[in-house]
Amino acid sequence: MSIREATAIDIALVLGDIQEPRPVLVTREPFDPERLAITQFPAILITSLNEEKETITMGAMGSTGLGRRTGTIEYEIRAYVRGTNLDTQRNDIIEAIEEALDQDRSRLQSSSVTDSQVTRIEIQSRLPPLAEAVITYQVKYFHKRAIT
Repeated sequence: MSIREATAIDIALVLGDIQEPRPVLVTREPFDPERLAITQFPAILITSLNEEKETITMGAMGSTGLGRRTGTIEYEIRAYVRGTNLDTQRNDIIEAIEEALDQDRSRLQSSSVTDSQVTRIEIQSRLPPLAEAVITYQVKYFHKRAIT
């Protein structure tokens, strides 16, 4: 399994374990928040975004032929709340997401992830009774690749 996919799965599992405010729906499958029942909030959608890669070493001739590369993947985490006190609810879910993700900044402990962090929080305009925040989460890693 790729680091990209394994990290997305890990993020979903970590966010699904948030205790307060406990998200009811945590998924990687797109949904329309306006069609969710009030009992399905808070709801979180995780999407893989862009990835940048860079070669660090090329690998030596006659050696294993492996070079090292770094990568930076961005994930978009959309958090939805519904009801009253929307600003408070939204702030609470943002804080809970950030705290949960900061518990293990190396993400997959057995992988090559070197760091991860929330890099942007954007508030989306929505009409009450919905509120939404978009959180950009960045994961940096390294891996080996075959050089031909």
